[in-house]
Amino acid sequence: MSENLIVELKEAKIYQQKTLILDQVNLKIHRGEFTYLIGKTGSGKSSLLKTLYGALPLKVGKGTVAGFDLNTLTRKTIPLLRRKLGIVFQDFNLLTDRNIQENLFFVLKATGWKDKAAMQKRIDTVLEKVGLTDKKAKMPYELSGGEQQRIVFARALLNQPDIIIADEPTGNLDPDTSDDILLLLKELAEEQNTAVFFATHDYRILENFPARIVRCQSGRILDEENFLV
Repeated sequence: MSENLIVELKEAKIYQQKTLILDQVNLKIHRGEFTYLIGKTGSGKSSLLKTLYGALPLKVGKGTVAGFDLNTLTRKTIPLLRRKLGIVFQDFNLLTDRNIQENLFFVLKATGWKDKAAMQKRIDTVLEKVGLTDKKAKMPYELSGGEQQRIVFARALLNQPDIIIADEPTGNLDPDTSDDILLLLKELAEEQNTAVFFATHDYRILENFPARIVRCQSGRILDEENFLV
């Protein structure tokens, strides 16, 4: 796999247990590339994303993500793969019993950081990138939905990922806040040359922020370069 190729699937079959969800999946995502993933509910979007971050095993076909072979992942190597990824969900999944800084410290500790000064510097850097340096002492419930999602993106950036995998991250946000999040994510991707794979059912976002589109449909994925709705 070339250095600029972050995701490559070849003739992959995506299963949920014994049920075939997607067949003949061929996909390439390069460093710095912003790609939407669209499709109806139940079309396989989340199953595809789960395969990329190791939550579903790749049983048939070949797959590589951030230099890791999906066919040979183990319990020991899945956490190593996920350190190379920034994973963002619709639900914020912030720890509600600790403030924002403690939430971010928790992630760094869990991914092997030891030096407290370096950890603090990294936290300050990502909070500055999302424009929330003044919120680190706040509890999650003290922030708006848009602010919480910005914190989630800051958390995803902590380990300088090769790719951000986002599963409906604006699904619970109003249109203006969704637009702010999209602008932020595109800026971050460009600044850091980070790939973004962004699952959404919001076609308004696709119209406002056009980019490459991959569509899940009828058990396959279709690549629609710069598709406009």
